[in-house]
Amino acid sequence: MTDSAAEFEPPPTRIVLYPDPVLARPASPVTAFDDAVHALVERMIELMRGAEGVGLAAPQVGVSRRIFIAEPEPGPESVPVVFINPELELGGTLEPFEEGCLSIPEVRVMVRRPSVVKIRAFDLDGHAFELEDDDFPARVWQHEFDHLEGVLITDRMSPRDRLAHRKRLKGMREDFEDAGR
Repeated sequence: MTDSAAEFEPPPTRIVLYPDPVLARPASPVTAFDDAVHALVERMIELMRGAEGVGLAAPQVGVSRRIFIAEPEPGPESVPVVFINPELELGGTLEPFEEGCLSIPEVRVMVRRPSVVKIRAFDLDGHAFELEDDDFPARVWQHEFDHLEGVLITDRMSPRDRLAHRKRLKGMREDFEDAGR
């Protein structure tokens, strides 16, 4: 399968919510760095900023492609970093941190993740780059990478978090079914 403008038409209009099946399946690699990918990323940036997020993956807008954006320190001068077909190298110790997700509003859970991440990816023009971090950006990258693998914070919940959020998640499942999706 190759990427084409038709695959991203119409442009995403919203952030997809749990339990939409697109969130639970691994995304396909990007094979063309074309205008359609540029337009998709522009729309993702708009949606992420509109939701006051720090990252967003293509599956979260209904597009099952290996793309995510991250803007761990949003501000008037910040520019989101685009990661296409990323690969992670994890290290350090596992550290807990409370995470939320734009696809699962009002749910925050403790997630243990490696403290050090080296990421290799391609930018919008198909140029390879590599970054390394041991702070909040590393956590954002891992969270967004999980979306590309079909993994959600619900998959990483402790039994305590699962119990605490069971009513909210059940309501989201019922809303999804009621909408006929």
